[in-house]
Amino acid sequence: MDNLSKIQSESKTKIKTATTSAELEKVHIELLGRHGLLHKLFSDIKNQPDPKAYGQQLNRLKNEIEELINKKSLSVETHDRASPQKNNKTVFSLPKLGHLHPITITERQLNELFRKLGFSLYDGPEIETDEYCFQRLNVPIDHPSREMQDSIYIHEPEHLLRTQTSSIEARLLTQEKPPFKAAFPGRTYRNEKVTKSNHFIFHQYQGVAVDKNITLKDAIGTFNTLFKGLYGNDVHARYRCKYYPEVEPGMGFDLECFSCHGAGCSICKGAGWIEMGGAGIIHPKVLTMAGIDPKIWRGFAFGLGLDRWVMAKFNIKDIRTLLGGNLAYKPNEP
Repeated sequence: MDNLSKIQSESKTKIKTATTSAELEKVHIELLGRHGLLHKLFSDIKNQPDPKAYGQQLNRLKNEIEELINKKSLSVETHDRASPQKNNKTVFSLPKLGHLHPITITERQLNELFRKLGFSLYDGPEIETDEYCFQRLNVPIDHPSREMQDSIYIHEPEHLLRTQTSSIEARLLTQEKPPFKAAFPGRTYRNEKVTKSNHFIFHQYQGVAVDKNITLKDAIGTFNTLFKGLYGNDVHARYRCKYYPEVEPGMGFDLECFSCHGAGCSICKGAGWIEMGGAGIIHPKVLTMAGIDPKIWRGFAFGLGLDRWVMAKFNIKDIRTLLGGNLAYKPNEP
């Protein structure tokens, strides 16, 4: 681990002292290239005393180096353009280095925060059955809440594009033995009209925790930790009662609008707050359908609108920007 700290310090120095695109590219190849230093370190993970911890620290180091090189590339390109051309020869600059999508950045940060809280990460199918998307979440065929979700069916009425990543929750409850904590980010789909704040493709970050003495205080404590970890200590959040068929009681949680700071605007629809997600204590019927005794076990489930978390973090005004296909788009650093 001390060796990685030394490599981190030396890498920062090399990136900082690079003054041209050519020098920066040389550093990039040396550190991140196919035969570079980090590639060799990743190959040696299995030989470390604690491979898991070593691998996590190595991943953080890799991400940090990538970000530093991306930022440095902007300044060296400016230097290249400003430098006088010698002997009237044409000076070519290297193409810009790639960068992570804002959704990927935020998802990875949430992954790290949830891991620190003891959650494991899971994934599931995007084409889902009606059983796991609705029925096992206490939403039977004749339930009125189905009208609230305009679903996109592949083969009606059995197979559809998942409307929420809660379908992974339904699967995990039947597969895992409590106690456990799980988080599962992913794409979801609904037949929505595309606007500044809504899209027919959107991203959710959902999760579930099951244990013997869980209460809503545990859920609220989890979210407060996430808010501060992602947005800092000055973030303003509120919690309110809200109905969700798979939980009882249920609540929604909002953040003060990042655009108008509570004054009211088109993004928050005049409310001054933006709904970021919902949560609640898992309904006894959901636990029973999964074969879990609700008299012994309790749990909380939650769902976060990941796109809105990204918009708040990067001060993005229009959700369509995230899915517009402009590969050159790079938001301001939060």
